[in-house]
Amino acid sequence: MRGKMARIMDSMILLLTAATVAFAHTILGPDHYLVFAAMGKARGWSLARTLRITFYCGLGHVLSSFVIGMIGLLLGAQLSRLVTIEGLRGNLAGWALIAFGLMYMSWGMRNAGRSVTHAHRHEHQGVVHTHVHDHHEDHMHVHQQAGRNPITPWALFIIFVLGPCEVLIPLVMYPAAQQSAMLVMSVALLFGIVTLATMLAAVTVTMVGIEKLKFASSGRYAHAVAGLSIAVCGFVVSFLL
Repeated sequence: MRGKMARIMDSMILLLTAATVAFAHTILGPDHYLVFAAMGKARGWSLARTLRITFYCGLGHVLSSFVIGMIGLLLGAQLSRLVTIEGLRGNLAGWALIAFGLMYMSWGMRNAGRSVTHAHRHEHQGVVHTHVHDHHEDHMHVHQQAGRNPITPWALFIIFVLGPCEVLIPLVMYPAAQQSAMLVMSVALLFGIVTLATMLAAVTVTMVGIEKLKFASSGRYAHAVAGLSIAVCGFVVSFLL
């Protein structure tokens, strides 16, 4: 009886650890929410669409580490080897965020330059008039579809699938494997639910906060600022966390 109670207590501790670590891992990683809030505001996504993209990226983020962890457990791989693999994936994802952010910032700066308005003076049958336009008109109309372009969500999804949940395998899955496969599934499921819920809540709070603070979401430099924010997140993930 005492042994059974001890196992139950150990299981409860692991479940609590999974939830706590998932929450802390998400909140302390700005890439989990600032990236989506910045892109959502810059591209004019609705909150619903931003949260939908966040959910799918977060799901891929968690499942990739879960699959690697399960394969490692089934093959009897050493924990240190899996930690090394996750570390390499983390470095790759961090650099991918930096590269994506810098490229998007560069595009945003060019986009801002095209938004500068200027006037043209015309004379028709003795009547002189002027009209003002920017370089988004006519030949730039294709770029106005950027908010509906699926490339950006897919790029974010790929980056987040590459990015690991570094704490999932060593702090949650491997300790649970010492007891049962059912416990491994339970702690991994709880970890995923808390991670996704925290990401969605943090993105919502961030986007609402941006609205309350009256930050412009459609200004000339909105895309450039979003790209810079993403690059900074990548820098933080790669060098400070």
